[in-house]
Amino acid sequence: MADPIASTDDFRRAARRRLPRFLIDYIDGGSYGEHTLRRNINDLANISLDQRVMRDVRKVDTRTELLGEPLAMPVVLAPIGIGGLAARRGETQAVRAAAAAGVPFCLSTVAACAIEEVAATGAPFWFQLYTLKDRVFMATLLDRAEAAGCRVLVYTVDLPRPGARYRDVRSGLTGSTGMMGELRRVAQVLARPHWAWNVGVRGRPLTLGNLAGLIGSDAPIGDFLGWLGRNFDPGATWDDLAWIRSRWKGPLIVKGVLHPDDAEAAVAAGADGIIVSNHGGRQLDGAVSAAAALPSIVERIAGKATILADGGVRSGLDVLRLHTLGADAVLIGRPWVWAMATDGEAGVAQLLALIRAELETAMALTGRTCWAA
Repeated sequence: MADPIASTDDFRRAARRRLPRFLIDYIDGGSYGEHTLRRNINDLANISLDQRVMRDVRKVDTRTELLGEPLAMPVVLAPIGIGGLAARRGETQAVRAAAAAGVPFCLSTVAACAIEEVAATGAPFWFQLYTLKDRVFMATLLDRAEAAGCRVLVYTVDLPRPGARYRDVRSGLTGSTGMMGELRRVAQVLARPHWAWNVGVRGRPLTLGNLAGLIGSDAPIGDFLGWLGRNFDPGATWDDLAWIRSRWKGPLIVKGVLHPDDAEAAVAAGADGIIVSNHGGRQLDGAVSAAAALPSIVERIAGKATILADGGVRSGLDVLRLHTLGADAVLIGRPWVWAMATDGEAGVAQLLALIRAELETAMALTGRTCWAA
């Protein structure tokens, strides 16, 4: 009998037993020596909180408002590329769980499920966009997101080219081309028969849904990732953000900012919000954590834009830790994919209930009764 789920680490252990190696390594991995990946977690753990006593904390209210949208708690499910492959049509399960919990779900450009499939669930969602060389295709994605009723656009700016992710090469997800790469992945899939049947067979097509029209729905996942790696645009500038701002009429958030000068430039180019983030330690190894970067960015742009943060968040306690540094809300990435791999929509719902309970306890122990106050 499996141990009960008590924390996000328990979801991670369960996910590792269920997912093929190439998927778990992709989700868990960082770039180069993964120093920044570890720093994200360690810097959060080192944030001290003021414990307060003899306060009336019988009622703790985690509700807030973000860019005009009411939230049950200050949490957003972060965009994760191919994260939807962790369960059958995974993003559709995650968005339903997020909506039921009263928090936003952000769909990645490189999600397994397309914009239209996620929209068909009837649950509200955000959409995350990369800068691609094909601006016509970018414009098409913006139009599709708008037509689908997407509430918020998240524009990721820290990926002019992918960081060196050694785990993905070793697992055969990237680097290995042709038949050899396919055989390595097939062997890993066969070692996880439940995933092979439930996702690999019943969850087809296994594609990046938003790109299927360009590459073909029958192409192997390696072809999608290869195309993507070749088509990130290293020539992007703040002019591209201004171009997106001219086309997108709803709230616009810029993700991947670590320097106060860049935060200020993003606001000047039309961003309504900033996500302080190092891409989960998957880009520049050695970059500072969101916890380290937040204070100077808050000092520079507080009151001018909404400030969010991500990176290493593993609990409701971590949500409060980032709030003490100035974050209005926090994105949670890897844990929702682990939870989905563990028990689909129900797993994500369980994770969000856990995060909320942990946040309420952390608020009570620090004498806070209302997040929005």
